[in-house]
Order: sequence, then C-alpha cells, then structure tokens
Amino acid sequence: MVRYLRAEAAAGRMLPFVLLHQGRLVGQLTIGGITWGSMCSANVGYWVDEAVAGRGIMPTAVALAVDHCFRDLGLHRVEVCIRPENRPSRRVVEKLGFREEGVRPRYLHIDGDWRDHLVYALTAEEAADGLLRRWHDLRNRPPHGN
Repeated sequence: MVRYLRAEAAAGRMLPFVLLHQGRLVGQLTIGGITWGSMCSANVGYWVDEAVAGRGIMPTAVALAVDHCFRDLGLHRVEVCIRPENRPSRRVVEKLGFREEGVRPRYLHIDGDWRDHLVYALTAEEAADGLLRRWHDLRNRPPHGN
C-alpha cells in the first residue's frame, strides 16, 4: 500500500497524509483522484482512531488539506463521499461547510457489497477565506445564549 501511495503521489494524482497525535499514528487523510485541465478537482478520504475521535483532529486535518488544495495546488473543487450511516464522518464535512449534493448508489465495494455514498462538495469560491479559519471561528464561537 505504501508503495502504491508513493507512486501515485510522485505522479501527481494523490497526496497521502498520516495524522499524528502526541507522537502516535491516529489516522490517515488522502487527497486522491486529482484531475487537472478543465476539472481541477480531487476527492478526500479519511479515517481516525476512535480513541481520539471528537477532539477536532479530523476537521482540522481536512481543513488544512483542502486549504492546501485550493491555495497551493490551484484546485477548484473537492469532494468527499461518505456512507450515509457514518454520522461522525458526515459531521466533519458538515462542520466545515461542505454542501451535500446527493447519493451515489452502489458507489464503492466495501465489506462484500456495493455501498451507497453521500456526496459532499466544496469549491474554492465557497472557501475563499480558508477552511482552517472557518473551523477556528466555529470552535471559538461562544455557546448559544451567551
């Protein structure tokens, strides 16, 4: 797998990242399917260890990666496809302001069957001030009623 990820990264089709927390591997994020030309898009896939879920690690990582895609690489659109029942993963992109665009029926073969996925997307114009800034502003907002 590492050899494949390195080869795809060297070819400019993928950016694989690992997530470390307190010196320990706790997740992975991959910018894949990078397409240039008139499309200028990519998709994001990720996972995080349940032991650190809910601490803001994955929204921060997604925000940093998407900002890199838009600002440094010059991509225009980023998609994230998530199984409908994966509520924690859906919360990550919803917090960051990704739009839900619909369902891709039988999109990926997982656990022995073809699984539906919800498509979330964001364009560079929708994140002009940066996703990391959006995420920090959201986290620093006072609770309702204050």
